[in-house]
Amino acid sequence: MEITKGEQLAVQTHSFPSSSVLNLYVGHFLARWGSRMWEFSVGLYMINVWPDSLLVAAAYGVVECASTAIFGPLIGQLVDKLSYTRVLQLWLLSQNLSFAVAGVAVVAILMYTDLVTANYTVFISLLVLINISGAVAVLSTLAGTILVEREWVVVISEGQSPGVLTKMNSVIRRIDLICKLFAPVITGFVISFVSLTASALALAIWNIVSVFLIYILLMSVYKGIPRLRDVSERRVSVASRSLVGGVDESVSTYHERESLITSDANYSESSPNGIMIEKFLSLPYVRAWRVYINQDVVLPGLALAWLYFTVLGFGPLMTATLEWQGIPAYVIGIARGISAMVGIGATFGYPMLESRISTLRTGLWSIWSQWGCLLLCVASVLMRSKISSAYVLMAGVASSRLGLWMFDLSVIQQMQDGVAESDRCVVGGVQNSIQSMMDLMTYIMAILISNPKDFWKLIVLSFVVATLAAILYTVHIYRVRKHLIHWDKLLRLIKW
Repeated sequence: MEITKGEQLAVQTHSFPSSSVLNLYVGHFLARWGSRMWEFSVGLYMINVWPDSLLVAAAYGVVECASTAIFGPLIGQLVDKLSYTRVLQLWLLSQNLSFAVAGVAVVAILMYTDLVTANYTVFISLLVLINISGAVAVLSTLAGTILVEREWVVVISEGQSPGVLTKMNSVIRRIDLICKLFAPVITGFVISFVSLTASALALAIWNIVSVFLIYILLMSVYKGIPRLRDVSERRVSVASRSLVGGVDESVSTYHERESLITSDANYSESSPNGIMIEKFLSLPYVRAWRVYINQDVVLPGLALAWLYFTVLGFGPLMTATLEWQGIPAYVIGIARGISAMVGIGATFGYPMLESRISTLRTGLWSIWSQWGCLLLCVASVLMRSKISSAYVLMAGVASSRLGLWMFDLSVIQQMQDGVAESDRCVVGGVQNSIQSMMDLMTYIMAILISNPKDFWKLIVLSFVVATLAAILYTVHIYRVRKHLIHWDKLLRLIKW
């Protein structure tokens, strides 16, 4: 009996080599490890470069967040147009090379401690190089995140049982959190017991060596799963047809076509204003935002992005404040580790909860449970003892990670399920851009409220934004399901 090509493809999508998935996880781990090493170390490098001031560290944060906010949508479009192999090559080459260059620049500054007075021009040039390299590395990491987390995971899980995508999302997030937990610990040991210079040199060497292994692992995934090759070839074919003229209806979403029709109805082609508006709307950056706004999952995406406008996390701002309040560095490190472990626990709890109450309701439960834990952070503001306040603040932040990461997984899965294949990369780029905008706003607010005594204002502001995010997601749930609680089922459970 002869098997058709379509039947062969169906068989391929219903099974995939476990070794390929394992290679995907290992490659993702190695790539994320390098990113988390730099993420933890850069603040310490900047503080030592310019002691007794957070100005250089804050400037780096602004450059990094602004670059992602501005260029994030374009990165998503670039990933969408290029083949998987080309994206993989550009991602790994630019990310690892940028981290290596930044590491070497840091070594140069740390080795020549009098550089700021001896040759100020060279000192500033090295700082600029570190900032540019860091920004390029972050944008490259974004491309890799979109490729692996938003594209490959979905393509690989197509044709599988519904729980496969949930499981893969959870494992990918667990890997990231494990790197977030252990990479700072190991880097911290190198910094504490060897030197900052040694850690920067180790970072550069790691990225030069690991790039080859990561490429081999991820290419084996691409070659081992035929579905990835098929989708990649189709995407390139569609992109090439769109370049030579004509709009391919297969890659235009219904909402985008509808908006184009509306635009044509309101503005005549012969009208100069209409032509200008049409050209503006056709710009790649604007087109990416239009695609994002027209998605049915725009409200969950915005709710998740708002949660990035916060100081309630073990980042540089909260860490510096805790140290100012008299909390020992090792205690902060332990609290950060506990926070990461709670987050890892969320990756185990999410699949179980999602399989019982659905993705939408898991998101609702998660974001409000996070909100409940953040009440502890608000309570810390009312305490007179700085030490007691600091410990309650850390407890609130650490416990809130369970709801935060489960909500993150819920929104990611909703985007994977609810966004068309042709729009996934673009939507992923815009989503990361909005999240970086929120991060940038956090840095700006910290500059405006820079006194550690006024940190409570940032805590309250972060809590208010988290509340608005929870309300926004609740509105989305009500719009989709027309209710929030099954009162009939609840009443049946009550024993009168």
